[in-house]
Amino acid sequence: MNKEQVLEKLKSINYPGFSRDITSFGMVKDIAIVKDRLTITLNISSQNESKKQEVIKNIKEALKKDFTYVEIALSNDSQPSPSLLKTQNSGLENVENIIAVASGKGGVGKSTVAVNLACTLVQKGFKVGLLDLDIYGPSLPIVLDLHEQPQMTDDKKLIPLEKFGMKVMSFGFISGNETPVIWRGPLVSRMTEQFFKDVEWGQLDFMILDLPPGTGDIQLTLTQKLKMTGAVIVTTPQDMALADVRKGADMFRKVNTPVLGVIENMSGLMINGLISKEKSVSKIKINEKEVEVNNLGEFSLVLDIFKTGGGKKESDRLNVPLLGKIPVLEDIMLSTDSGSPIVLQDKNSNAKEIYFKITDNLLNRINSPKE
Repeated sequence: MNKEQVLEKLKSINYPGFSRDITSFGMVKDIAIVKDRLTITLNISSQNESKKQEVIKNIKEALKKDFTYVEIALSNDSQPSPSLLKTQNSGLENVENIIAVASGKGGVGKSTVAVNLACTLVQKGFKVGLLDLDIYGPSLPIVLDLHEQPQMTDDKKLIPLEKFGMKVMSFGFISGNETPVIWRGPLVSRMTEQFFKDVEWGQLDFMILDLPPGTGDIQLTLTQKLKMTGAVIVTTPQDMALADVRKGADMFRKVNTPVLGVIENMSGLMINGLISKEKSVSKIKINEKEVEVNNLGEFSLVLDIFKTGGGKKESDRLNVPLLGKIPVLEDIMLSTDSGSPIVLQDKNSNAKEIYFKITDNLLNRINSPKE
């Protein structure tokens, strides 16, 4: 066997407790073959010795027919991301990672980001749950075009609805999306807790939480009852949004929940245009900006209608990555209103590529599996 064939076999070995293989986690650092002797160097950041030994055992079992000697060396050449946590003893023992999509301000696009992030993780082969915790203004029934009521198990637990390959739960499924919720804090906190304890989530690699704006009862209940992998902060570029977003981000830091990164949404208006082929030009000027034109006369322009740089400013302040910038695009608006997330559309689009890149950046930041 050559290295490529060995690597192909290693792709059949999942990391214990995950539905992903060890190669997709980047654990295989080197493969050396000398006659009938195979040496594989692994880099596993986990401190769980039993899982390490299980991986080693499974590798040897898979390759013992092909080599007389199979040796596994463990390397420690990578440093884990700072302060990232795993959801051990979180109250959701079958959920590996819990990620909150949050902001101190409403109207910045948290729900659209949360849904597309969850769908992208499904596309990458993860088992995903999506929970809408905005009890006062649930969005998932609209964003996913899902209006059924959940069933219950014999032991009175809610069964999440399923859409696009993920498990979904929202207060809007129970109350009806047109019914206003007029509740005081204790009732909100109790319902928040029930969404974790009394829902049959099953085995999940990721649970994505779509949080309401602010730093109120739901956020406090969440951080008290669950040990989260971390929070993703969504902001728009302008200073007014940043002022509120900072409060939300600082709340997570005060309760020892890692901030994984910042996403700048509505980051400029993207315009695609076409000029007459008769005009042989390589550049045109629009709003004092020079824009390149290709041989077909096509050009793309981003207009900073809400300023620019707010996400970078906040990520620098928090010393976390800027995971991505999502422009204002008609495709995103149309897909959100139709209940069909942009990342699931057949056509290629800038927005689709951006969301997949954001998800890759987030997975790199989490540095899974982390224990």
